[in-house]
Amino acid sequence: MGEHSPITFPQEILDQYAGLGVDLAALFSAGHLGTRMGLEIREASPERVTGTLPVEGNTQPYGLLHGGASAVLAETLGSVGAMLHGGPGKIAVGVDLNCTHHRGVRSGVVTGVATPVHRGRSTATYETVITDEDGKRVCTARLTCLLKDAPTG
Repeated sequence: MGEHSPITFPQEILDQYAGLGVDLAALFSAGHLGTRMGLEIREASPERVTGTLPVEGNTQPYGLLHGGASAVLAETLGSVGAMLHGGPGKIAVGVDLNCTHHRGVRSGVVTGVATPVHRGRSTATYETVITDEDGKRVCTARLTCLLKDAPTG
């Protein structure tokens, strides 16, 4: 799992958070759970968030990628998109997640791509498509986040 690659942010996101003393890579990361699972966010903007997750270490007893691992990937990517949509004054809190698992995966790395379905003032919904290394769809997920005012101070 080792060292994670830096997240690529568009310049407008870097400008939006400049001077706020915010570590963007830490704020828009997978957190402790994602780190333990080897989840890496590769690209992040309100329009598209991508990330990867190794299958090894994230399987269920039959040796297949655990459905919960797909859910962690989808919720992480969708939450990052919602946070970026909300901007520095908001935090995103997941309120609904649904995942449809299409096929099992036994090895390699899966890739998730989250794109917005709805971006409003108080909620944001993202669809995440997770594919295997051959580009075959493994899971389709939808996450809705509540956008709350960020704590001050």
